[in-house]
Amino acid sequence: MAKVAFLGLGVMGYPMAGHLAAAGHEVTVYNRTAKKANAWAKQHGGAAAKSPKAAVAGAAVVFACVGDDPDVRAIAMAEDGAFAGMARGTVFVDHTTASAELARELHGAAKKQGIGFIDGPVSGGQAGAENGVLTVMCGGEAASFKKAKPLMECYGRAVTLLGPVGSGQLAKMVNQICIAGVVQGLSEGINFGMKAGLDMKAVLEVISKGAAQSWQMENRGGTMIDDKFDYGFAVDWMRKDLRIAMQEAERNGARLPVTALVDQFYKNVQQEGGKRWDTSSLIHLLRK
Repeated sequence: MAKVAFLGLGVMGYPMAGHLAAAGHEVTVYNRTAKKANAWAKQHGGAAAKSPKAAVAGAAVVFACVGDDPDVRAIAMAEDGAFAGMARGTVFVDHTTASAELARELHGAAKKQGIGFIDGPVSGGQAGAENGVLTVMCGGEAASFKKAKPLMECYGRAVTLLGPVGSGQLAKMVNQICIAGVVQGLSEGINFGMKAGLDMKAVLEVISKGAAQSWQMENRGGTMIDDKFDYGFAVDWMRKDLRIAMQEAERNGARLPVTALVDQFYKNVQQEGGKRWDTSSLIHLLRK
Protein backbone atom coordinates (compact mmCIF):
# COMPACT_ATOMS: atom_id res chain seq x y z
CA MET A 1 0.00 0.00 0.00
CA ALA A 2 1.24 3.48 -0.83
CA LYS A 3 0.91 6.94 0.64
CA VAL A 4 -0.50 9.18 -2.10
CA ALA A 5 -2.08 12.59 -2.62
CA PHE A 6 -4.92 13.63 -4.92
CA LEU A 7 -5.32 17.29 -5.89
CA GLY A 8 -8.66 18.37 -7.33
CA LEU A 9 -11.97 16.76 -6.41
CA GLY A 10 -14.30 17.58 -9.28
CA VAL A 11 -16.72 15.12 -10.87
CA MET A 12 -13.71 13.06 -12.03
CA GLY A 13 -11.20 13.51 -9.22
CA TYR A 14 -13.60 12.82 -6.36
CA PRO A 15 -14.39 9.21 -7.38
CA MET A 16 -10.87 8.57 -8.69
CA ALA A 17 -9.42 9.42 -5.29
CA GLY A 18 -12.14 7.28 -3.73
CA HIS A 19 -10.98 4.21 -5.67
CA LEU A 20 -7.44 4.72 -4.38
CA ALA A 21 -8.74 4.81 -0.81
CA ALA A 22 -10.96 1.77 -1.41
CA ALA A 23 -7.90 -0.17 -2.59
CA GLY A 24 -6.29 0.46 0.79
CA HIS A 25 -3.91 3.27 -0.06
CA GLU A 26 -3.33 6.13 2.38
CA VAL A 27 -4.82 9.13 0.57
CA THR A 28 -4.55 12.83 1.41
CA VAL A 29 -6.68 15.16 -0.72
CA TYR A 30 -6.70 18.84 -1.54
CA ASN A 31 -9.43 20.84 -3.19
CA ARG A 32 -9.72 24.56 -3.76
CA THR A 33 -13.06 24.39 -1.93
CA ALA A 34 -12.08 22.97 1.45
CA LYS A 35 -15.64 21.87 2.21
CA LYS A 36 -15.48 19.31 -0.58
CA ALA A 37 -12.11 17.96 0.59
CA ASN A 38 -13.45 17.57 4.11
CA ALA A 39 -16.54 15.77 2.80
CA TRP A 40 -14.35 13.39 0.80
CA ALA A 41 -12.19 12.65 3.85
CA LYS A 42 -15.27 11.96 5.95
CA GLN A 43 -16.69 9.62 3.32
CA HIS A 44 -13.53 7.71 2.47
CA GLY A 45 -11.54 7.88 5.67
CA GLY A 46 -8.57 9.75 4.24
CA ALA A 47 -7.19 13.14 5.20
CA ALA A 48 -7.79 16.64 3.83
CA ALA A 49 -5.02 19.23 3.54
CA LYS A 50 -5.22 23.02 3.31
CA SER A 51 -2.72 23.38 0.45
CA PRO A 52 -1.19 21.23 -2.29
CA LYS A 53 2.18 21.47 -0.55
CA ALA A 54 0.72 20.13 2.69
CA ALA A 55 -1.20 17.38 0.88
CA VAL A 56 1.87 15.88 -0.80
CA ALA A 57 4.02 15.60 2.33
CA GLY A 58 5.36 12.05 2.44
CA ALA A 59 3.47 10.95 -0.68
CA ALA A 60 5.20 8.61 -3.13
CA VAL A 61 2.86 9.52 -5.98
CA VAL A 62 0.79 12.68 -6.40
CA PHE A 63 -2.24 12.86 -8.70
CA ALA A 64 -3.93 15.99 -10.00
CA CYS A 65 -7.17 16.48 -11.92
CA VAL A 66 -8.18 20.13 -12.25
CA GLY A 67 -9.51 22.42 -14.99
CA ASP A 68 -7.06 23.90 -17.47
CA ASP A 69 -3.40 24.84 -17.96
CA PRO A 70 -3.39 27.76 -15.46
CA ASP A 71 -4.98 25.57 -12.78
CA VAL A 72 -2.39 22.82 -13.23
CA ARG A 73 0.48 25.31 -13.22
CA ALA A 74 -0.81 26.88 -9.99
CA ILE A 75 -1.44 23.61 -8.16
CA ALA A 76 2.00 22.28 -9.13
CA MET A 77 4.36 25.24 -9.16
CA ALA A 78 2.93 27.94 -6.89
CA GLU A 79 4.75 28.78 -3.66
CA ASP A 80 2.45 26.39 -1.78
CA GLY A 81 2.16 24.02 -4.75
CA ALA A 82 2.88 20.32 -4.97
CA PHE A 83 6.44 20.58 -6.28
CA ALA A 84 7.41 22.62 -3.21
CA GLY A 85 6.54 19.69 -0.96
CA MET A 86 7.53 16.64 -3.02
CA ALA A 87 10.70 14.68 -2.33
CA ARG A 88 13.21 13.39 -4.88
CA GLY A 89 12.15 10.11 -6.46
CA THR A 90 8.43 10.79 -6.16
CA VAL A 91 6.10 11.04 -9.17
CA PHE A 92 3.52 13.67 -10.18
CA VAL A 93 0.70 12.41 -12.43
CA ASP A 94 -1.47 15.02 -14.12
CA HIS A 95 -4.88 13.67 -15.16
CA THR A 96 -6.10 17.08 -16.31
CA THR A 97 -6.86 17.46 -20.01
CA ALA A 98 -4.34 20.20 -20.74
CA SER A 99 -1.82 21.15 -23.41
CA ALA A 100 1.18 19.04 -24.40
CA GLU A 101 3.24 22.22 -24.07
CA LEU A 102 2.31 22.48 -20.39
CA ALA A 103 3.18 18.83 -19.84
CA ARG A 104 6.68 19.45 -21.19
CA GLU A 105 7.02 22.58 -19.04
CA LEU A 106 6.04 20.73 -15.86
CA HIS A 107 8.27 17.81 -16.74
CA GLY A 108 11.22 20.16 -17.07
CA ALA A 109 10.51 21.80 -13.72
CA ALA A 110 9.96 18.47 -12.00
CA LYS A 111 13.13 16.94 -13.41
CA LYS A 112 15.24 19.75 -11.95
CA GLN A 113 13.96 18.66 -8.52
CA GLY A 114 14.40 14.94 -9.14
CA ILE A 115 10.64 14.39 -9.47
CA GLY A 116 9.09 12.12 -12.10
CA PHE A 117 6.24 13.44 -14.23
CA ILE A 118 3.47 11.70 -16.18
CA ASP A 119 0.78 13.43 -18.24
CA GLY A 120 -2.19 11.06 -18.04
CA PRO A 121 -5.47 12.56 -19.29
CA VAL A 122 -8.44 10.23 -19.05
CA SER A 123 -11.46 9.26 -21.12
CA GLY A 124 -14.69 7.66 -19.95
CA GLY A 125 -16.48 10.57 -18.33
CA GLN A 126 -18.03 10.78 -14.90
CA ALA A 127 -19.53 7.30 -15.17
CA GLY A 128 -16.14 5.86 -16.06
CA ALA A 129 -14.57 7.56 -13.05
CA GLU A 130 -17.30 6.37 -10.69
CA ASN A 131 -17.11 2.80 -11.97
CA GLY A 132 -13.32 2.71 -12.06
CA VAL A 133 -13.11 1.92 -15.79
CA LEU A 134 -11.35 4.94 -17.24
CA THR A 135 -8.96 4.89 -20.19
CA VAL A 136 -5.72 6.60 -19.15
CA MET A 137 -3.43 7.90 -21.93
CA CYS A 138 0.06 8.51 -20.59
CA GLY A 139 3.23 10.28 -21.64
CA GLY A 140 6.49 10.20 -19.72
CA GLU A 141 9.50 8.13 -18.78
CA ALA A 142 9.12 4.38 -18.35
CA ALA A 143 10.42 4.34 -14.75
CA SER A 144 7.90 6.94 -13.57
CA PHE A 145 5.09 5.18 -15.42
CA LYS A 146 6.01 1.83 -13.88
CA LYS A 147 5.79 3.33 -10.40
CA ALA A 148 2.43 5.02 -10.97
CA LYS A 149 0.65 2.45 -13.16
CA PRO A 150 -0.51 0.05 -10.38
CA LEU A 151 -2.12 3.01 -8.62
CA MET A 152 -3.79 4.31 -11.79
CA GLU A 153 -5.24 0.84 -12.32
CA CYS A 154 -7.39 1.45 -9.24
CA TYR A 155 -9.64 3.56 -11.48
CA GLY A 156 -8.44 2.75 -15.00
CA ARG A 157 -9.13 -0.40 -16.98
CA ALA A 158 -6.73 0.63 -19.75
CA VAL A 159 -3.58 2.46 -18.60
CA THR A 160 -1.10 2.85 -21.42
CA LEU A 161 2.24 4.61 -21.91
CA LEU A 162 2.15 6.07 -25.42
CA GLY A 163 5.51 7.83 -25.61
CA PRO A 164 7.49 10.69 -24.09
CA VAL A 165 6.01 13.51 -22.03
CA GLY A 166 3.17 15.18 -23.90
CA SER A 167 2.08 12.00 -25.68
CA GLY A 168 -0.82 11.46 -23.29
CA GLN A 169 -2.19 14.94 -23.94
CA LEU A 170 -1.76 14.55 -27.70
CA ALA A 171 -3.63 11.23 -27.59
CA LYS A 172 -6.47 12.86 -25.65
CA MET A 173 -6.68 15.52 -28.37
CA VAL A 174 -7.10 12.74 -30.93
CA ASN A 175 -9.83 11.27 -28.70
CA GLN A 176 -11.77 14.53 -28.52
CA ILE A 177 -11.37 15.26 -32.24
CA CYS A 178 -12.88 11.85 -33.01
CA ILE A 179 -15.74 12.30 -30.53
CA ALA A 180 -16.69 15.73 -31.93
CA GLY A 181 -17.26 14.35 -35.43
CA VAL A 182 -19.09 11.25 -34.19
CA VAL A 183 -21.54 13.23 -32.03
CA GLN A 184 -22.34 15.63 -34.86
CA GLY A 185 -22.94 12.76 -37.27
CA LEU A 186 -25.11 10.96 -34.71
CA SER A 187 -27.10 14.16 -34.10
CA GLU A 188 -27.76 14.61 -37.81
CA GLY A 189 -28.71 10.95 -38.28
CA ILE A 190 -31.16 10.90 -35.36
CA ASN A 191 -32.73 14.20 -36.37
CA PHE A 192 -33.07 12.99 -39.98
CA GLY A 193 -34.75 9.77 -38.86
CA MET A 194 -37.19 11.58 -36.57
CA LYS A 195 -38.13 14.00 -39.36
CA ALA A 196 -38.73 10.97 -41.59
CA GLY A 197 -41.12 9.50 -39.03
CA LEU A 198 -38.98 6.55 -37.99
CA ASP A 199 -38.99 4.91 -34.56
CA MET A 200 -35.45 6.03 -33.86
CA LYS A 201 -34.96 3.89 -30.77
CA ALA A 202 -35.71 0.85 -32.89
CA VAL A 203 -33.46 2.16 -35.66
CA LEU A 204 -30.54 2.69 -33.26
CA GLU A 205 -31.05 -0.79 -31.86
CA VAL A 206 -30.60 -2.18 -35.37
CA ILE A 207 -27.76 -0.02 -36.70
CA SER A 208 -25.77 -0.25 -33.47
CA LYS A 209 -25.14 -3.87 -34.45
CA GLY A 210 -23.47 -2.78 -37.67
CA ALA A 211 -20.78 -0.44 -39.00
CA ALA A 212 -22.39 2.70 -37.53
CA GLN A 213 -21.93 1.45 -33.96
CA SER A 214 -20.18 3.76 -31.49
CA TRP A 215 -19.95 4.38 -27.76
CA GLN A 216 -21.86 7.62 -28.31
CA MET A 217 -24.68 5.81 -30.11
CA GLU A 218 -25.04 3.15 -27.43
CA ASN A 219 -24.72 5.49 -24.44
CA ARG A 220 -26.19 8.76 -25.68
CA GLY A 221 -28.45 7.91 -28.62
CA GLY A 222 -31.51 7.18 -26.50
CA THR A 223 -31.17 10.30 -24.39
CA MET A 224 -30.66 12.42 -27.50
CA ILE A 225 -33.98 11.14 -28.82
CA ASP A 226 -35.58 12.00 -25.46
CA ASP A 227 -34.01 15.48 -25.49
CA LYS A 228 -32.18 14.88 -22.20
CA PHE A 229 -28.81 16.53 -21.72
CA ASP A 230 -28.53 16.97 -17.95
CA TYR A 231 -25.61 14.63 -17.30
CA GLY A 232 -22.28 13.52 -18.70
CA PHE A 233 -19.43 15.55 -20.18
CA ALA A 234 -20.28 19.26 -20.29
CA VAL A 235 -20.19 21.45 -23.40
CA ASP A 236 -17.92 23.95 -21.59
CA TRP A 237 -15.34 21.22 -21.01
CA MET A 238 -15.53 19.98 -24.57
CA ARG A 239 -14.94 23.47 -25.97
CA LYS A 240 -11.88 23.79 -23.75
CA ASP A 241 -10.57 20.47 -25.03
CA LEU A 242 -11.22 21.36 -28.67
CA ARG A 243 -9.50 24.72 -28.18
CA ILE A 244 -6.38 22.91 -26.96
CA ALA A 245 -6.51 20.53 -29.92
CA MET A 246 -6.90 23.33 -32.47
CA GLN A 247 -4.04 25.30 -30.91
CA GLU A 248 -1.83 22.22 -31.19
CA ALA A 249 -2.94 21.77 -34.82
CA GLU A 250 -1.77 25.29 -35.56
CA ARG A 251 1.66 24.30 -34.28
CA ASN A 252 1.96 20.96 -36.09
CA GLY A 253 0.21 21.90 -39.33
CA ALA A 254 -2.68 19.44 -39.08
CA ARG A 255 -6.00 20.46 -40.68
CA LEU A 256 -9.11 20.15 -38.50
CA PRO A 257 -11.99 21.52 -40.62
CA VAL A 258 -14.74 19.37 -39.08
CA THR A 259 -13.45 19.93 -35.54
CA ALA A 260 -13.48 23.71 -36.07
CA LEU A 261 -17.04 23.54 -37.40
CA VAL A 262 -18.31 21.40 -34.52
CA ASP A 263 -16.59 23.73 -32.06
CA GLN A 264 -18.72 26.57 -33.46
CA PHE A 265 -21.83 24.44 -33.07
CA TYR A 266 -20.90 23.94 -29.42
CA LYS A 267 -20.49 27.70 -29.13
CA ASN A 268 -24.07 28.04 -30.35
CA VAL A 269 -25.21 25.51 -27.72
CA GLN A 270 -23.51 27.65 -25.06
CA GLN A 271 -25.38 30.70 -26.35
CA GLU A 272 -28.61 28.72 -26.00
CA GLY A 273 -27.86 28.29 -22.29
CA GLY A 274 -26.34 24.82 -22.62
CA LYS A 275 -22.93 25.41 -21.09
CA ARG A 276 -23.40 22.52 -18.66
CA TRP A 277 -25.42 20.31 -20.97
CA ASP A 278 -23.92 17.02 -22.08
CA THR A 279 -21.99 17.15 -25.36
CA SER A 280 -24.75 15.14 -27.05
CA SER A 281 -26.80 18.36 -26.97
CA LEU A 282 -25.55 19.16 -30.49
CA ILE A 283 -28.87 17.70 -31.68
CA HIS A 284 -30.68 20.56 -29.93
CA LEU A 285 -29.50 22.96 -32.65
CA LEU A 286 -30.92 20.74 -35.39
CA ARG A 287 -34.32 20.52 -33.70
CA LYS A 288 -34.79 24.30 -33.56
